[in-house]
Amino acid sequence: MEVKRSPIFHDFYAGLVSEQMETSTKLYGDAVSFYADKDPSLPADTLMYTVACINDPDRVEGHLNWGVSMLEPVCVCGECNMTRGHFHLDLNCQEYYWCAKGSGLLMLMDEKGKCWCEQMEPGTLHKIDGHHAHRLINTGEERLDVICVWNSNAGHDYARVEAMPFPVRVYKEDGEIVFKEGGNE
Repeated sequence: MEVKRSPIFHDFYAGLVSEQMETSTKLYGDAVSFYADKDPSLPADTLMYTVACINDPDRVEGHLNWGVSMLEPVCVCGECNMTRGHFHLDLNCQEYYWCAKGSGLLMLMDEKGKCWCEQMEPGTLHKIDGHHAHRLINTGEERLDVICVWNSNAGHDYARVEAMPFPVRVYKEDGEIVFKEGGNE
């Protein structure tokens, strides 16, 4: 019997390694609209987060994607670094997040705009309902690494979150996490 080596390797220290891997980075200049205020002291080329993933080429029901989101410990005018956030295009597709490193929040929002967070720390596993928008927020002093598994046909609906923004923002003030009402209107 032939034994083959997997073409995909996820080293928890070095990261995801594969010829099939796709990587995207979000710099502050690309993410400035996510935040309540613009920070003129923050260079536009500041790395905010990186997403590395293995996307199944067949975007059909039952096929899965694997990825890791890595959020830098950056604040914008006191507001904690976060991902853009999205609903899935196919609301029947759920997703799992597993916190591998760092500390933060998984912010969730239902279709009526009700918002809540789940605390993230190494080892926490989060099941995300397909009808909930979700975003990651780094509240810690080190990079937040979150492993993600989702259906390849889920899709990302960013426009829906732009039309109905998350109604709560997360700030760090004097070392404490503070929640403030108000999305990007």
